[in-house]
Amino acid sequence: MSTLNKTVKRIHPKKFALWMGIVGMIMFFSAFTSAYIVRKASANWYNFPLPNEFFYSTIAILGSSLAFYLSKKAYLRADAKTFKGLYFLGFLLGFAFIGLQYAGWESLQAVGIDLVANQSSSFLYLITAAHVLHVMGGVVALVVLAVGLIRGRFDVPTPKRTLKIDLTFTYWHFVDILWLYLLVFFLIQQ
Repeated sequence: MSTLNKTVKRIHPKKFALWMGIVGMIMFFSAFTSAYIVRKASANWYNFPLPNEFFYSTIAILGSSLAFYLSKKAYLRADAKTFKGLYFLGFLLGFAFIGLQYAGWESLQAVGIDLVANQSSSFLYLITAAHVLHVMGGVVALVVLAVGLIRGRFDVPTPKRTLKIDLTFTYWHFVDILWLYLLVFFLIQQ
């Protein structure tokens, strides 16, 4: 009897844990958006336009993901200067996203659409705030990586450093895609 040799590619335990967390977040936001659809059928539901800042924040988060994608390519080429420059550009655009989300909430409040104005506004604030909290989790990882960059720990690519970058950027790209989903969801529901 011959043995069939198979090459099994194993996923790193940290990557597996991250993907399990992402699956959990998908379920979390699926529940929120499902509840939104169910509650939308109520008689006192109020439709309102999304603030422009939400669209500007979309540009910021897409720009940050692009900068991180390009920075990783530079890292893998051992181009530390380009890696750092693009990384910090993505980092700043991530903070711009959070600031623009906050500005969007302020714009809504300025026209009387606040957290308790109506069920529809409560859902919008709840869902977008939950997303911003997940973005803040990404910001913590970005800050840890930034400290390593400043200290010169990422000047030479190694498997361990590449894993840290992969984990951080995978999470960031997920919250980016999640925001795109939420934005399209809100637009369709109007």
